[in-house]
Amino acid sequence: MSTPTTPASTRLPGRPLTLRAETGRQLRRRRTLWTFGLLLALPLIIVGAFALGDGDRDADADRFVDLATGGAANFAVFTTAVSASFLLLVVAALFVGDSLPSEASWSTLRYLLVAPVPRSRLLATKLVIGLVSTALAVVVLIGWSLLVGLVFYGADAFTGLDGSTLEWGTFAGRIALIAAYLVVVLLPVGAIAFCLGVRTDAPLAAVGGAVLVTIVSAILDQIENLGSLRNALPLHDASAWFGLLRQDVVWDDLVDGTLWSLVYAVGFTALGFVLFARKDVLS
Repeated sequence: MSTPTTPASTRLPGRPLTLRAETGRQLRRRRTLWTFGLLLALPLIIVGAFALGDGDRDADADRFVDLATGGAANFAVFTTAVSASFLLLVVAALFVGDSLPSEASWSTLRYLLVAPVPRSRLLATKLVIGLVSTALAVVVLIGWSLLVGLVFYGADAFTGLDGSTLEWGTFAGRIALIAAYLVVVLLPVGAIAFCLGVRTDAPLAAVGGAVLVTIVSAILDQIENLGSLRNALPLHDASAWFGLLRQDVVWDDLVDGTLWSLVYAVGFTALGFVLFARKDVLS
């Protein structure tokens, strides 16, 4: 009697879903290529916007945008600032929240679990690659912005609104800390998208839901009547990294932002694992 074989369309390798295999799959996806393409294009678009602008400025205005073309350091900080408030949030939600529901929407999730791949391993692999992709996106954006700024605006030291400067030796360490802090601040966004992603087969629902939560959180953060309760909102201290651009760094907000981000990240990630362990996978 012949032995039943698995259809070619559902056959999986002997050790499916290794980190290496998942990395290759994610790097080949169009949404990954388009996302990194946008991150690489953004600094060039900003340069073009400055070049096309009419140059009308208020001489007495005290705005960081007026310092953005003062050198590579200022340009990189400006590009990071305009990206961190929304674009990077979407990127984190996309990379971390999209992977699992995409498998469900392609009807491949049940085959991965039949392979068999333990559910915890499946989630851990997806989560790690999503977080690494998010961190890479932050590093690429900042590094590429520095290079573009160097080409178009020179290598002057960073200049703050108060006229103080950070020489490159100091600024290099500060910009590395800024990148690390941004990755930490994005962890709750990714964790929320991850948690939503285990409950839906629609990638847009997971990504959009996480972004919606951050928008609602930002709105609540503007309500001063909430008082100290605002400190516990996700992303309340998302802009604390500007403190790293001072001569004397004030660490309080950075520490608070890091701790609350880790609390939300661990909480929603753990909830995602629990929910997926109890989920009937039909897709």
